[in-house]
Amino acid sequence: MKLLGVQLRKPSFNEVTASAVMAAGLWLLYVAALHASGGVFEPINAGATLLVIFWGCVCVRLGIHVGRGLPHLALNVGLGAALLGVYQALITLFG
Repeated sequence: MKLLGVQLRKPSFNEVTASAVMAAGLWLLYVAALHASGGVFEPINAGATLLVIFWGCVCVRLGIHVGRGLPHLALNVGLGAALLGVYQALITLFG
């Protein structure tokens, strides 16, 4: 499937699992750095951060590479913003 001229691919289950594990590790590193620096840790922001980190790990498996040009960057930012919009809508409705 092509989107904005970018050929997307279907990642395997193992690729998505590896991306999820990597995202969890990066998120834990973020939480540790925030805690060590004395930053404020709010659950809503933590969820949004995890979502963005997960998207960053999975989008490469989908064939979206930011360094490959403007269409890739536009897809990454646009789909990431859409995910955050859905997240915020769910927080507003149910939170």
